[in-house]
Amino acid sequence: MKEKQQKSIFPPKPPTSAQIEQIVNDFCADTSPTSFKEAGCVVCSQLKVLAEMTPISKTDYDLMLLCRPEVSRLERQSSLDPIMGLQGPIINQSCCHMCLTCLLSLRKAKIPKHALANGLWLGHMPDELKGLTFLERMMITRVHHNCCVVQVSSGRVKMTANVIMFSNPTLKVYQALPPSRDEMEEVLAFIFTRSAQLTKQDFACTPFLVQREKVSRALEWLKLNYADYKDLEISQANLESYPLSGVPVKVGYRPTAPEDSNRPPAATSMHDNKEEEGAENGTCPFTVHGLSGSKFSKLSMTALKAQALKHLEDGGGTLGIGHDNKQQSMYDNPQAYLQMFPWLFPYGYRGIGQEFLIASKINKLHNKEGGPSSLHQNE
Repeated sequence: MKEKQQKSIFPPKPPTSAQIEQIVNDFCADTSPTSFKEAGCVVCSQLKVLAEMTPISKTDYDLMLLCRPEVSRLERQSSLDPIMGLQGPIINQSCCHMCLTCLLSLRKAKIPKHALANGLWLGHMPDELKGLTFLERMMITRVHHNCCVVQVSSGRVKMTANVIMFSNPTLKVYQALPPSRDEMEEVLAFIFTRSAQLTKQDFACTPFLVQREKVSRALEWLKLNYADYKDLEISQANLESYPLSGVPVKVGYRPTAPEDSNRPPAATSMHDNKEEEGAENGTCPFTVHGLSGSKFSKLSMTALKAQALKHLEDGGGTLGIGHDNKQQSMYDNPQAYLQMFPWLFPYGYRGIGQEFLIASKINKLHNKEGGPSSLHQNE
């Protein structure tokens, strides 16, 4: 027999006082700041919901487990300062809470998997590396891996910029920085489209303004504190060849009609309102695009050689890319990636595949020798 469907009563009865009280209490609990407010963990520095964290003042676990100076580096102010790691636990000093995951690991006397002391320490961002423009970053990068074509479009009111990155087959490593102005011309093309001639105010709004003193301070700081910049030569001759403030590369100017927008017609549809993109005041927005040889990615080595031979037989040209005495590879050189972005890894740490002193390996060695192990294994 089919169960008889209960007839719903409409309109429903008004909620009771107890139900109203429960609804209000649940709403207050769900919208309470502690239910969605986040804070950083002092051990792993990850953002977690504050309700699931414990104030560090209420925990009595031994943070000395996190003492690993080999995964960190103390900031140096001069060449006379010794090179040494941070003394004490490797934690985020700006945080005052600990997440449940790290708390449970420390309760078992183990280093948490995502702890900063587990080779994930990045270090604070110094003032010398803050606020660098796109071109200033290119000037302090020791490993260059692409060529850039930049277009800045200025319409009736607004300005916008974008860059297309062409990947180089071989990484170029600089022994002296900044690169010369001629070398910058080889890796950067700058095109400006506008109805009127360019002004200093226009250049100031682009991400390609270079201040020589900022570049000099950034290189000096990296030479003192970045592990792979210790043998860097800071070329004063190249520095002095750049303007105190300005765009150091040639700019190609393409005039447009005064009524033209900064959006090319080929990039808009017939239903587009054709409103200008970008900013009227301040720094213009900047978009980065990349290109890859997708049509060659699935070809075998024999097919690639055949394509190259056909290209040469048809009179195609070749491009020579300079490189270090030893060609750099991303496969077995994790430091190459860090040297491409020193403003993201100010001390040269936290690279994927970096070799650090792993406590678990020492524990295994102690166990094989039959001695007691005084170090704690990682999870």
